[in-house]
Amino acid sequence: MKKKFSHVDAKGKIKMVDVSDKGSTKRSATASCTVLTTIDLAARTSAPDELHVITSARLAGILAAKSTAQLIPLCHPLNLDDVQVEIVAVAQGAEIRSSVATMRSTGVEMEALTACSIAALNLLTSLVADDPFARMNDLVVLQKSGGKSGDWGRHVEP
Repeated sequence: MKKKFSHVDAKGKIKMVDVSDKGSTKRSATASCTVLTTIDLAARTSAPDELHVITSARLAGILAAKSTAQLIPLCHPLNLDDVQVEIVAVAQGAEIRSSVATMRSTGVEMEALTACSIAALNLLTSLVADDPFARMNDLVVLQKSGGKSGDWGRHVEP
């Protein structure tokens, strides 16, 4: 038997998943993505006045994680206990990683992915004038923990 999408009911209509019977437990997720560009961000953001680009992108990612339910219609609005967004400038662009945690009845994978993608888009707005080919790549959940399905992790090559 073919498994159905969790957000589709028996009649084929979209629905929010009912998590009211699930217990609140600690749940966390980590996601990552990269921004690729011809601009040497590591060299450019070493100047204090240019570091604001990274700070702005980090803040955008944190705010996005907190707003995920407003951006993705079937996500549950969650009180997040922790959101961390790290952006490391490298010669080819930037590596972005987010970690999100909550004590709720549903996971935070979408919040972690949203944090990374919005941080990347925020960074891209500063790059496209000088590099119209700048892009975001490899948006992925690296790990999640908690809940009925337990802990899960993806092996990522360095």
